[in-house]
Amino acid sequence: MPDVLHQVIAQARTGSDCPAVKDLGTELTYGQLCAEAARVSSGLTDRGVKEGDRVALLLPNSVDFVVAALASLWSGAIFVPLSVADPEVRLSSIVADCTPALVIRADDVAEGEPAAAASLGDAPLVPISELRHGGDELPPPVPESQRVAYAIYTSGTTGAPKGVLIGSRAFSAAVEAVVGALDLNRDTRTLCVSPFHFDGSFGTLFPTLFAGGALVIRPRDALLFPRTFFNAVVNERITYTGFSPSYLRLLLASPQISKLDDSVLDVIALGGEASSIADIRSLWSAAPRVRVFNRYGPTEATIAVTHVCLTPEMTEDGTVPMGTPHPAVSFFLVDEAGAVVEGSGKVGELYIGGAQLMEGYWGAPALTAEVLRSDVVPGELVYRTGDLVYRDTHGRYVYVDRADRVIKRSGVRISLIELSEAMRSLDGVAAASCVTYDNQGELGIVAFVVTETEISEADLRRASRERLPETMLPNRIEVVAELPMTKSSKLDERLLLSQAGLTPLPSGTAVPTS
Repeated sequence: MPDVLHQVIAQARTGSDCPAVKDLGTELTYGQLCAEAARVSSGLTDRGVKEGDRVALLLPNSVDFVVAALASLWSGAIFVPLSVADPEVRLSSIVADCTPALVIRADDVAEGEPAAAASLGDAPLVPISELRHGGDELPPPVPESQRVAYAIYTSGTTGAPKGVLIGSRAFSAAVEAVVGALDLNRDTRTLCVSPFHFDGSFGTLFPTLFAGGALVIRPRDALLFPRTFFNAVVNERITYTGFSPSYLRLLLASPQISKLDDSVLDVIALGGEASSIADIRSLWSAAPRVRVFNRYGPTEATIAVTHVCLTPEMTEDGTVPMGTPHPAVSFFLVDEAGAVVEGSGKVGELYIGGAQLMEGYWGAPALTAEVLRSDVVPGELVYRTGDLVYRDTHGRYVYVDRADRVIKRSGVRISLIELSEAMRSLDGVAAASCVTYDNQGELGIVAFVVTETEISEADLRRASRERLPETMLPNRIEVVAELPMTKSSKLDERLLLSQAGLTPLPSGTAVPTS
């Protein structure tokens, strides 16, 4: 199996003039993309970048990001995506941790933005144009190897940024699995939606290039207006896109959702957070021809480890399955006693093994040892996900919730996802999400609800009492105008709690149940 870079180079050899990537200002064929990557790689080498060095990418969703990522791989460096929307203090923290040789920034940066500075900490900020070298003597790519391909910084449960190191082989295994699961090919035209500093975006970016398809990129801020998304899908003849369930809710709220049925869009892949059955059914109603895939995968297991093409029959029992693991991936469910769970219907914490595992956390061997375990499943190195999962009678895995989001109240086990679905099913409710909070030192549950019509909190509480047992009722119900998203297109729970004047529950209060 070729690594991602060499597969893209192979696509350029057999289809040099085929479209590869475009944004609003630039359009490159595969031949041009590889030539650009080689030129920037030459510029990195001239700046002293060596194999194994880190190269940070402070670039928005753009052709430049794709070029810079491939150029880093070309020279054997580890690319580290940064968010252009992050405050300088967070950017500086990540740069100080991964100590990149340099940070690549866009050419056009507004004065006052962090990227406009000369450096971030000790790392120089270099416009990408200054790395492009002309001439015919372009450097060959480094040979395929077991080196680290990229590092993604994620806060996770620690609250502090930690660098997840993904090896070249894990990267290639994940990308090839996505290509196979979604049947991507040279006719694929992909709209990139998720922010590129978020590894969920890699499920659209690199599989499309691996398969020889074409990427279409629009500014991330513009895509927060559904009209931009729908116009791009129609005008660019998009066949594949992927994003979070939170972004799907944004699209479903638009009257233009009917445009999907008039487009050639074939595949939507959802991931990054739990999918809502109600939202998926609304999508099917608006666009019956579109195949909807649910995918699951922690950053530490490279992009995604499952893909399943959903059908109405699969969701009849009220759940959205994760599917089964990719061919090079293995799943193990472990109970609270540390024993591997066998059979259907039994909930266990998911441990992942196989070819897609991370190399570890950058500069954090103790933290790595906590989650990459060789003492759980005999003969297997596995990653502890913290996710509670069970197998259904068809052998498909079903996500229950995070271990720290399945709570016990009055002795009753409650999944916040299940409770959110129940609130969403109430008449007149467009969207809902349930979150824990500090209720005077006790565990409290607040339901944030977006309504389709004017409904009072009292009416919602009365309706919820007709659907839910007393032990599952939220302590508070807050009617909100929208469910806001983070920069990674996930629900911004902290913002919702802050706006409601509530305090997050202290870590460890919401306990997993048996």
